[in-house]
Amino acid sequence: MASYAAGDLQGCLDPLNTLLAQVDFSPSRDCLWLAGDLVNRGPQSLEVLRFVRDLEGSAICVLGNHDLHLLSVAFDAHRMKKSDTLEAILAAPDKNSLISWLRQQKLVHHDAQRDLTMVHAGIPPQWSVAKALKRAAEVEFALRDNASLLAFLNGMYGNQPVRWSKRLTGLDRLRLITNYFTRMRFCQPDGTLDLVAKEGVDSAPEGFMPWFACPNRKTRGHPLIFGHWAALEGRCPEPDVYALDTGYVWGNSLTLMDLDTRERLTCPHPGVRP
Repeated sequence: MASYAAGDLQGCLDPLNTLLAQVDFSPSRDCLWLAGDLVNRGPQSLEVLRFVRDLEGSAICVLGNHDLHLLSVAFDAHRMKKSDTLEAILAAPDKNSLISWLRQQKLVHHDAQRDLTMVHAGIPPQWSVAKALKRAAEVEFALRDNASLLAFLNGMYGNQPVRWSKRLTGLDRLRLITNYFTRMRFCQPDGTLDLVAKEGVDSAPEGFMPWFACPNRKTRGHPLIFGHWAALEGRCPEPDVYALDTGYVWGNSLTLMDLDTRERLTCPHPGVRP
């Protein structure tokens, strides 16, 4: 049995199939981890969702900000943006099944045997893996509970609050947890977020740093997989922190990593020069 992880697909199934063929992936014996943002921007969002759903227990997926955006659009909490490529999902005969499946996915996945954790954007420095799993469970409950879902989706968007406090309640609490796990790039050691800067590590605003570089990070020493930050081009200077979003949808490449050997395979976009 082999296990692999891939970065943000964003509606691009063909390069994933190319990589899975290279490793002779079989759902009957192997497992695929996906670091969120399954959908949007690319041309095959519907096909990606169906493919991952149909892998059933052979796939482990965490939610990214684009996946949550799909849920908000599907439940009429927000409108589609001009750059969205979600129409095929919303018009599909199995839309309800796909949306129901998406609601069941995690924000953080932890493999205790490997001591390996996967999240879309990152884990703030003040939280351990155990604490992150507890905080993720709060949002996961809101997504799965019919009585909580619409209120959460309607209040999900926004950049405030910017720093965690145990005293946070309601939508402010859930929004910040969601922003940490699905949107974070730069923060301060106390977990204060900047959600504006989106380029490489050198673009950090004054007083901020990449979340994984915070010296007090409680997940230090525990391997982490994340996506979301295409500008890193798969490079992270921290040991045991693996950046897997290599920006295929932006014309770069898709990356597949063997979870046990940490070896990587890449499928370049057809537009990339050899």
